[in-house]
Amino acid sequence: MSDTDDGGGQELGITESKAHKPGEWYAEVVQKAELADYAPMGGFIVTRPRGYAIWERIKDHLDGWFKSSGVQNSYFPMFIPESYLEREKDIVEGFDPEVAWVSEAGHEELEERLAVRPTSESIITPFIARWVRSHRDLPMRLNQWCSVVRWEATDTKPFFRTKEFLWQEGHTAHADEDGAWTETMARLGQYERLYEEVMAIPGLTGRKPEHDKFPGAHTTTTIEALMPDGKSVQAGTSHYLGTSFAEAFDITYADVDEAERTAHTTSWGLSWRAMGALIMTHSDDQGLVLPPALAPEQVVIVPIWQEDTEDEVLEYSADLAADLDDEFRVHLDDRDERNPGFKYNEWELKGVPLRIEIGPNEVADGEVTMVHRPDGESEVADRDAAVDAVGEALDTVYAKLYAAAEATLEENIREAHGRDEILGTLGQHGGYVRTGWCGDEGCETEIKDQIAAEIVMLPLDRDEAPVHDTCGVCGEPAADTAYFAKNY
Repeated sequence: MSDTDDGGGQELGITESKAHKPGEWYAEVVQKAELADYAPMGGFIVTRPRGYAIWERIKDHLDGWFKSSGVQNSYFPMFIPESYLEREKDIVEGFDPEVAWVSEAGHEELEERLAVRPTSESIITPFIARWVRSHRDLPMRLNQWCSVVRWEATDTKPFFRTKEFLWQEGHTAHADEDGAWTETMARLGQYERLYEEVMAIPGLTGRKPEHDKFPGAHTTTTIEALMPDGKSVQAGTSHYLGTSFAEAFDITYADVDEAERTAHTTSWGLSWRAMGALIMTHSDDQGLVLPPALAPEQVVIVPIWQEDTEDEVLEYSADLAADLDDEFRVHLDDRDERNPGFKYNEWELKGVPLRIEIGPNEVADGEVTMVHRPDGESEVADRDAAVDAVGEALDTVYAKLYAAAEATLEENIREAHGRDEILGTLGQHGGYVRTGWCGDEGCETEIKDQIAAEIVMLPLDRDEAPVHDTCGVCGEPAADTAYFAKNY
């Protein structure tokens, strides 16, 4: 049996190339690293335990930050009465093509159709209205972890594009615009922190153009992450909704002067699209690559022995695993039916950040040999200092991943001006193209129709001077700097 054969005649490693066939490569990594599989219904996936474990760690980081800033978790029904959805007309118009409806239960037709939630503003906001009476009830901050369904007519791409996906959605009510805007920006900042500190992916923050806002929102802010194939991922969004939802669902409160006022609301969400960005950004032709904070196993110990050294190598490895276990997620791979080469390939495929090799030489010298997953770099540390050495090695792995992603981002933000130059730059390089934009959606459409690239972001500061005085497409005076990119 070869080092890459799983014993059933199936190749363990990745056969497609990230550089040449990124779509096929991505699907292979997701399946062979045991993250997900395809469901029998088109557009849906089954999330396997290893994939769900990564999602849980993403969830745990965010959930802790949310709760520390006053957010309470709750849960609302997955079905929304049609009459509730229709109370905010922009929601109905924005999501209508993607809404799945339930019209029958058992053998009876329902009196009112129920929407399978595409988002939950229309079911959560009425209850916020019921629970808010006074300025003392504000701010109210609710979040739920759930799934939503959007019946998109698109090919399935696990975690990036599925009809049902997992996410969190936060919904808050505030006394005034300042409070709601501060909330909007705080959540955007937490998403940025997640990507940079936990996922080792630098992001760009900005706002969506008017025609691409969340339905009913005053302002949609976004964090965008650039993938190695030159496409952008909308990595998380935070919306200042103004008073539109509060007016539609009558969220009013008695202020300190007893006057009745209308609340300002926000909503914000991050989905398992973050998983797709994570896989696509760091992984390679050997398989999955994970940053230490999210890896189900941060360290795998692989003992290497001959018959006459088995006992001492295994004992040394087990003692090391026990010492590391208090600080790290450690797995001791002491299977005797698999050779070391197979184990190396398997754990590289599954994305474990750090491999420790223990053979007779390490035992004799009182050392450990550590191998970094991203690049195969190895280093030797004293056994007595192993806990500190492993911590430093994992920090180095994170730094390597972030530096590579940061270099990709910095190298792929380009300026272009003029229709042909914008199209040529996007066509040749991908990435982001910055240019002046007049604010007319038709100028975006002209680029989109030619090369399937759109405006993914504008600067957060509405007063920021455009990068060019004129629109890069039509030549009229520019109102903003637009970032064009192909996206997922």
